[in-house]
Amino acid sequence: MLPDAIDPSLVTGARDDAHYMERALAQARRAAAIGEVPVGAVIVRDGSVLAEAHNLIEGTPDATAHAEMLVLRRVATLARSWRLDGVTLYVTLEPCPMCAGAMVLARIDRLVYGAPDPKKGAVDSVYDVLRNPANNHRVEISSGILAEPAGRLLRDFFAARRGKFV
Repeated sequence: MLPDAIDPSLVTGARDDAHYMERALAQARRAAAIGEVPVGAVIVRDGSVLAEAHNLIEGTPDATAHAEMLVLRRVATLARSWRLDGVTLYVTLEPCPMCAGAMVLARIDRLVYGAPDPKKGAVDSVYDVLRNPANNHRVEISSGILAEPAGRLLRDFFAARRGKFV
């Protein structure tokens, strides 16, 4: 007799996703420690981590220095190609329109994100950039991986910031 539901932690892919999302969360914590919005990203190909980054918008200062953009740039530089076929991008927060558009343009295979972004999310929450039929590339999407700790990190960060300005 088959069980009604399979524990996702028993599935190899789900365990891998959680492992790489933990690495992205570690990057997000590094961002928070230096006053950046705590978003972290990791790019993986065939089980190997190619790049890790966290937001650096305040420190650069560069409005495009989102964690996703930074890992895409690093891997493109390493690969000497803007085409990033075969990679999975893990990010702790649902990507914004800029980052989602860059993922389509870079031709990543898969996106895995943690917490939804109800204000600027461009995958499921507000916009649907990755599934737009006008795109010449499709990105596979998995969401909600370690969403609770990713969301809590963001909530705690912004609660602490609001406390400083009250």
